[in-house]
Amino acid sequence: MSHVVAITHNVKISVETFYQSQAAVDPSARHMFAYRIRIQNQGEHTIRLLRRHWYIIDPINGNYEVEGEGVVGKQPVLEPGESHQYISGCALGGELGKMYGTYLMERQFDGKLFEVEIPAFQLVVPFVLN
Repeated sequence: MSHVVAITHNVKISVETFYQSQAAVDPSARHMFAYRIRIQNQGEHTIRLLRRHWYIIDPINGNYEVEGEGVVGKQPVLEPGESHQYISGCALGGELGKMYGTYLMERQFDGKLFEVEIPAFQLVVPFVLN
């Protein structure tokens, strides 16, 4: 398990990763990882998460991007001091990989859009480190 944090525009993103021992559904992806993300509004304005943009580094199957609305079907609104947490996953062909990206946020009172960094985190099969 690893843990990384980034703060951009008073939004704190914390990421924890977990290796899942069960095989991935896609036969080309031999390793499944879960990640827990906590988004905390440390600013003074209400914000809404509109979109996500991920960069996934998989040395075996190639690098790719994932982009779309919200996170796991939601576009959470966070008042000052509030946080939102969710769990998702990623399947990789290799034993080592990496993910990072951005969230597109909207400040609710004036509609201003801004990006928040999702810090880079490693996806590592535990036995590789032995």
